Order: sequence, then C-alpha cells, then structure tokens
Amino acid sequence: MAAMTATTAPPVTARRGSTTWRLVKAESKLSVRDKVGPLWGVGCPLVVLVILGSVPALRERQEAAGGLTIFELYVPVLILFNLAILAMTALPTTLAGYRENGVLRRMRTTPVGPARMLTAQLAANFATALVAMVLFLAVAGLGFGVRLPRHLLGFTVSWLLGAAALLAMGLLITALAPGRNAASAIGTTLFFPMMFFAGLWVPITQMPPVLQTISHYTPLGAGMRAFQDAYLGHFPSAAPLLILAAYAAGCALAAVRWFRWE
Repeated sequence: MAAMTATTAPPVTARRGSTTWRLVKAESKLSVRDKVGPLWGVGCPLVVLVILGSVPALRERQEAAGGLTIFELYVPVLILFNLAILAMTALPTTLAGYRENGVLRRMRTTPVGPARMLTAQLAANFATALVAMVLFLAVAGLGFGVRLPRHLLGFTVSWLLGAAALLAMGLLITALAPGRNAASAIGTTLFFPMMFFAGLWVPITQMPPVLQTISHYTPLGAGMRAFQDAYLGHFPSAAPLLILAAYAAGCALAAVRWFRWE
C-alpha cells in the first residue's frame, strides 16, 4: 500500500505548479472584476493616445526625428505610460489592500509562499499590459497611420524587459507597503518623476545634459531609449537593456526577500 501511494502521489513540483497556476487564474479574474488595472492601465492611456492622435500638428513628420512624426514619438512614451500606471498604481494597491484587509494573514497559514503570491500578481498585470500594448499599436496604426516599430524583435525584447522592470518595482512597493494608502502614496511619488524622465512632458533630447544622464539610468528613460532604437530600425544597444534587466532582477529579488504578510 505504501509503495502504491508513493507511486501515485503527484510530484511536489507538479503540485506547486498547479497551485501557482490557480493563483494566476484567480488574480487575473479579480483584476478584471476590480477594474482598476483595465480602467487605468488600458483605458486612460488609450484615451490620451486618441486625443494626441487627433491633433494635426503632432502628425507632421520631423526630419530631426528620423522622419517620424511627433505623435509617433509619443506612442512608445504612452506604452511606457501604460506600464507605469499598472506597476505604480494597480498592482501595489491591490496586494496592499489584501494585506490591509487581513487576506494575506490568512494566506500565510497555507503553502502559498511570497514567490508564488508575487508571481500571480506579476502574471495578471503582465497579461493586462500585453493586451494594452497590442491595442495601442492597433489603434495607432489603423486609426492614425502610425507604422509598427521597424525592428520588431528589438521592440519585443525592449517591451518585455521594460514590463519586467516596472512590474518588479511595483512588486517591491507591494511587498513593503502596509496598506492601500501607503502603496498609493509611494506609487504616485515615483510615477510622476519617472514619466518626466521618459519624456512625457519634455522630450529627452531637449533636456539639459544632467537630466539626460539621469534619464538614461531610470527604468522609463532606459525603456524609451530602447523603444526609439527599435522604431528607427535598430536593435537596441546593450546599455538600456542591461539597465532594465538589472531593475527587473534586483526589484523582484528584493520583493521576495522583504515581503510582509502583515
């Protein structure tokens, strides 16, 4: 009987994988039901995209920008805008709300560890970000004639690393914030400077040299450099990709290490 039990019991790794997958599906459903991620992470940036695309002056081609229009330069900024809203707003407030309401305290007694809990949140928000990115490119292309990035592989790699870096930062906020208010305050404090260094208000090329240097080492500044290379037809240089990878790995490891259930 013992031998039969040993042979029929599912492997530990299979059980862990099944638990993680169930968590991912549950968090994805809750994210859609809660509407925070789809509304702010998809709807808000998409509305901004349509408004900017409706301004004729922004659709004039600029020789200094490699033949791209100002609107085409703003499309990658808005894709980063979408990632930043998800990472700095939707993700932290959701899990911090679990902590505030005692949900995480109850989950602490289950086999679900911090890594699986954070992985589920990462996957749910990654799926939302992917849908938003596809919608952005489709609306920009079909509605306003914006061409796809000339180097699709470079754009894909840049987007994956950018999404990983920003969502990992959101996980770190999530791991430390005691409740929704704290998570929202931290996320908002980080969001606006990061968007500034991505060139949302002032193009990076028009910033003073000191601010340009700072921008290159921020996650959104590095992401913007990589996106611009891809739009101009080049595979992104190693520097911005390595910066994004460092943010992704460092913040994810720190989030797992310092995750608090209460």
